[in-house]
Amino acid sequence: MRVCVIAALAVLPFVLNTHALAKVSESEATRLSKDLTPVGATRAGNAAGTIPEWSGGLDTPPKGWKSGEIEINPFPADESLFVINGDNVGLYRDKLTEGHLALIEQYGPDYVMPVYQTRRTAAYPEQVYQKSRDNATRAELLENGNGVTNTTMTSPFPIPQNGLEAVWNHILRYRGEQVSFRSAYATPARDGSFNPVLTEYNYYLGYSEPGAELKDIDNKIFYLKSRIMSPPSLAGTVTLVHETLDQVRSPRLAWRYESGSRRLRRSPNLAYETDLPNSSSLRSVDQKDMYNGAPNQYDWNLKGKREIYVPYNSYKLHQPEASADDIVRPRHINPALARYELHRVWVVEATLRTGLRHIYRKRVFYIDEDSWQILVTEEYDGKGNLWRVSEAHNISYYSVPVFWTTIETTYDLKAERYYIDGLDDGQGPYDFSPGFRSSEFTASAARREAGR
Repeated sequence: MRVCVIAALAVLPFVLNTHALAKVSESEATRLSKDLTPVGATRAGNAAGTIPEWSGGLDTPPKGWKSGEIEINPFPADESLFVINGDNVGLYRDKLTEGHLALIEQYGPDYVMPVYQTRRTAAYPEQVYQKSRDNATRAELLENGNGVTNTTMTSPFPIPQNGLEAVWNHILRYRGEQVSFRSAYATPARDGSFNPVLTEYNYYLGYSEPGAELKDIDNKIFYLKSRIMSPPSLAGTVTLVHETLDQVRSPRLAWRYESGSRRLRRSPNLAYETDLPNSSSLRSVDQKDMYNGAPNQYDWNLKGKREIYVPYNSYKLHQPEASADDIVRPRHINPALARYELHRVWVVEATLRTGLRHIYRKRVFYIDEDSWQILVTEEYDGKGNLWRVSEAHNISYYSVPVFWTTIETTYDLKAERYYIDGLDDGQGPYDFSPGFRSSEFTASAARREAGR
């Protein structure tokens, strides 16, 4: 497989005994208003003209959309340029991930990748761009890389110098300041039958609040409170998470309330390789949001950039008329609703550190240069065999604006099953201004709410 490397950067070892010199000089940071975008992507298009220049992204809503409505497709007239399948995969091999090659090979004619015109839609508020530049000259990795200091609001390292900085850019990327929504997840059987678990999610992202400093947020990136609405057997289950920045010094705090026991209990093991609750053992906790949590179990290698076909502008999957029954198919989602585009991505390879244990010996992350959102991952088992492939299907949410997932999937190549999250099924739009207070995300508040 020929790898098209656009930029290869030096790799720093993961174990750092002192502060890493992560921040860049003022002169280097000026690139964020010249040849780089405000978040650090290459502003220019590619030589072939198949990736356009970034011109601000989708920073204003398309005509026909109103605030309070579900995002409409801004490109309704777009048709696929071509479809990658088992018959023509050889023509596009150099622009496909190992994971996508494996899916095409294993699932034959049923799994295809419709490729569309590339549209660089990722956009953020102006205050995020300003903070990105500020972070570039201030942010530093903490000792051993288990956290970051001198950073606020958004990704700390827009000009990354190693793999660990790149993955922290994903973990700390801007996703709004608050958000509330309902969606369902499911683990379809091999025949495609499934039972969705409808859940309400409420986020309070203190790290991203305007004016917030690390000293003000008590080492917390965000608070999450989720409540299962259906099926009846799980309804009323509440999970509360306090996501910490340095999770080695101060591990993630998590509580779970189950209606059967009527007690809110601490969940100390809700991290790393632990099975994601109700995932049929198809996904680990640290795969939520494509990757989350403390990065201390792996050595991180920044391989450079590649131009590859990735899920992007997935508005067909987000539309109210795309029901769960329309999306879910045996072994993989309905490919007719997917959209792939050619984009530049950072490639980061994570290798399990000697002496540590995780179900994934190696992981490869493909991170969007325009948003720091992980778009595709590959997970390898203890023998080094490709085991799982995950995708994040993203859109721009106009009311912020912010580029974030609408659907996440994890395909298990051994079980030939998958986990899917984000089935909206007519549940209404995401609310990015619900008016939460941090006091609503304490354990006592969750206990009172769960007991109602």
